Amino acid sequence: MTADVDDSLVDLPRYHLRLFVTGATMRSQHAIANMKRICEDRLKDRYELEVIDVYENPEATRDYQIVATPTLVKVLPEPLRRIIGDLSDTERVLAGLALDPIRI
Repeated sequence: MTADVDDSLVDLPRYHLRLFVTGATMRSQHAIANMKRICEDRLKDRYELEVIDVYENPEATRDYQIVATPTLVKVLPEPLRRIIGDLSDTERVLAGLALDPIRI
């Protein structure tokens, strides 16, 4: 038996994303919800999204030089990119992830 694999996704890159937030603030919650929506809409089955609370894991900010939150770090595919804010500007996030804008 073979697994159902969408052949159109085979050659597309996988994304490894880290979202740095500060606790359960409204701004953090918005950033998480916005990023999950974008990932599901544009990267379905091709992403790993880690949410890192800097209050619980402050040492994680050193490696990526995080100075503000929320900050999204695109680890893979390279190059590494950072996007600061609540990620509500979808076009800006897509540009930061090097994805084509949504066509309506």
